[in-house]
Amino acid sequence: MKEKKQTIWEKDDEQKLNDFCEDYRIFLSGHKTERENVAGMEEELKKAGAKSLEEAAAEGRALKPGEVVYTDMMKKSLLIFRIGQKPMTEGLRLLGAHIDSPRLDLKQHPLYEDTDLALLDTHYYGGIKKYQWTALPMALHGVIAKKDGSVVNVCIGEDENDPVFGVSDLLIHLAGKQMTKNAAEVVEGENLNVLVGSRPLASADEDEKNAVKANILKLLKEKYDMEEDDFVSAEIEVVPAGQARDYGLDRSMIMGYGQDDKVCAYPSFRAIMDEKNPEYTSVCLLTDKEEIGSVGATGTHSRFYENTLAEVMNLQGCYSELALRRLLTKTRVLSSDVSAGFDPDYPDVMDKNNCAYLGRGPVFNKYTGSRGKSGSNDANAEYIAFLRKLMEENNIIYQTSELGKVDAGGGGTIAYILANLGMEVIDFGVAVLNMHAPWEITSKADIYEAYNAYRAFLK
Repeated sequence: MKEKKQTIWEKDDEQKLNDFCEDYRIFLSGHKTERENVAGMEEELKKAGAKSLEEAAAEGRALKPGEVVYTDMMKKSLLIFRIGQKPMTEGLRLLGAHIDSPRLDLKQHPLYEDTDLALLDTHYYGGIKKYQWTALPMALHGVIAKKDGSVVNVCIGEDENDPVFGVSDLLIHLAGKQMTKNAAEVVEGENLNVLVGSRPLASADEDEKNAVKANILKLLKEKYDMEEDDFVSAEIEVVPAGQARDYGLDRSMIMGYGQDDKVCAYPSFRAIMDEKNPEYTSVCLLTDKEEIGSVGATGTHSRFYENTLAEVMNLQGCYSELALRRLLTKTRVLSSDVSAGFDPDYPDVMDKNNCAYLGRGPVFNKYTGSRGKSGSNDANAEYIAFLRKLMEENNIIYQTSELGKVDAGGGGTIAYILANLGMEVIDFGVAVLNMHAPWEITSKADIYEAYNAYRAFLK
């Protein structure tokens, strides 16, 4: 008789699993944007006694094993180092994830009035099914940077006493023509306009054409001392309003916005915080802009990681350009990014022998990409063998996967960008249902086991 495989639920301490996932659920609910993630994690770092890279440099001494330093890039990407027992020149262990997620961004001149309704014009960010983002309660998150140098934080729609916003949809009774369109065209990008008001300014003249818009501007002035022109230097994101929730009668899953890729970023962050005495120097790289190609100063294509690594090496007295290049080739990386979970309602896009299943542990994706592995990293066999041994020695339950059937589609992560620097890299993260939808679903078992796996990797 074939022996039944042990599940994560049976193997792990259920109370610790549930406690960790509750911490994650709370963090996910309160940190929906990349800026909020960086700010929240930096607050935790400070509480734990970590120093900013600038503070550490000012002390003018080498960092001791176990010490933590961190820095951010434009408050949207975060890089954390925990010094290991061995010299840095012997190599690093890096966890890399991204903290941006698909959403709607306000345009630079977003506010307008049409037929006694005030709306905000948006430009969607990342790959989305546009029709999924209508008829839902939405919140506004972001910052307003003013000409005097001050920056005001914005968060409207999350408190139970806040109003919410949304993109309207056509009623089914008049949607005959709409229903004949293919899914990509049911809702056009230019129609993802957010309804924010309908009450005219009380003091407006009867002939005032934009009295509702004027009232919205009055409210923004009162709350944020904001002028209409300040939208030009604002970064305001429209995201689903509300808390992440336990999902399922058995509470075995979590439903929440932005789990791609915060479901890997948060366990990666916790792993470097909790694994306090690593053999090799540990690194946690949390980046922005992955959903649009990892571009710009805060994306993985920037020199943020290399520049910061040079600064830390300089603190340790081992920096040279040649030493930096050699260190990169001695670095092992887990690209902590999500994979597509098998959905029994849509089995045709998956190869059942080579796909990820919820509840069966974190997922190794040897390669992602599309068609003939285009745009993928494709990890080497020797590195995978090393990781297999590491997982088994630490009793980690894991699985392997491809991102759907060949020619069914595809996707990418930051893995190939880090691999371009000569590091050994593989994707390793949590399987997700509803990926890139406003509300994504993950298994608590997978979240906790990913945390255990990341700790084992850093150890």
